[in-house]
Amino acid sequence: MDQPKIQIYGIMACNVYWDFEKSPRGKFQHKFLISFYPTPGAFAPDLIETIIAYGPDDYKVQFSKDQKFDNENKDGWIYDPTYDNYWYMINLDAGFMKDGEYTIEVTCKNGDVVKKSRYQDNRKSDEILNAYLKNQYELYTSFEPSRLKPLPADSPLKDIKCKWKTLKDVADVDAYYVTRVAEASTSMEFDTQKLAWWDNIYVQRMRGDAKAGINRGEVVITSELKPKTSYGYFVEITDGNVQEEANICIFQPHQFFVTP
Repeated sequence: MDQPKIQIYGIMACNVYWDFEKSPRGKFQHKFLISFYPTPGAFAPDLIETIIAYGPDDYKVQFSKDQKFDNENKDGWIYDPTYDNYWYMINLDAGFMKDGEYTIEVTCKNGDVVKKSRYQDNRKSDEILNAYLKNQYELYTSFEPSRLKPLPADSPLKDIKCKWKTLKDVADVDAYYVTRVAEASTSMEFDTQKLAWWDNIYVQRMRGDAKAGINRGEVVITSELKPKTSYGYFVEITDGNVQEEANICIFQPHQFFVTP
C-alpha cells in the first residue's frame, strides 16, 4: 500500500511576545509552525527527513523532527486528534524576527521536497504590541472567570462563558483572538496537546467565516467540563486568522478557574 504524501496546510513564521507568568524565558521571541494535511494510517514524522526554516541574512533553523513538543523543549511535533493531523512548532527565545521572507522547507523520505513562504512585516507587529503594552493591566484584570473573579457556585459545567477586554476596546486596534482551555492549575501544567476545548479561528476561517476571531471578547466553552476541577485558559492575540498572515502572537497570561 502506498504511503500518504506530506502536504503542507499552512505555516507560521512570526514574532511572539511571551507574557506567560513566572516564565524563565524572555518575552521577545519568534516561532515557526508548519501544519500538514492528514496522513491516514501513517505517523507523519516517519515520512519526514528534515524540516528547516530559512530567512533573511542566511537565517536558518532546523526543527527537531522526531521529538514531541512539550512545555520544556518547545520544539517538536504535535498531534491534533480533532482533525487527525500533525504539525510542528519551534519557539525560539532569541528576540523578534527581521522583516523579510521566511520559508519552511520539508524534505521527505520519499525524496519529495515541499515548502511554503511568507513575508514578515514588523510594522503590523509593532502596532499590536505597543497597544498591548500600554494597556496591559487593564486587559489582564478584565478576564472572567479568573482567580480574581471566580466562577459562581451555581455555574453549569457546560457552556461556561469566558470574557475579556480587547485591544479594540482599549486602544481602537483591530486584532484576532484565539482561546485554548485545558485542565491546569499552573501555566506549566497547561498542555497544548491535551486541550479540553479551543476556539479554532483558523478552521472557522477555512470554512468561510472571513472575520473569525476579529475583536472577539468572549467565548462559550461548549464542551462539558469536569466538576471540582481546575482549568486554565489563555487568549492569544494575533493579527491574522490565516496562519500565513500572522506577524505577531501575544501569549497573554493564563487565567484559572475551578468548576463547582
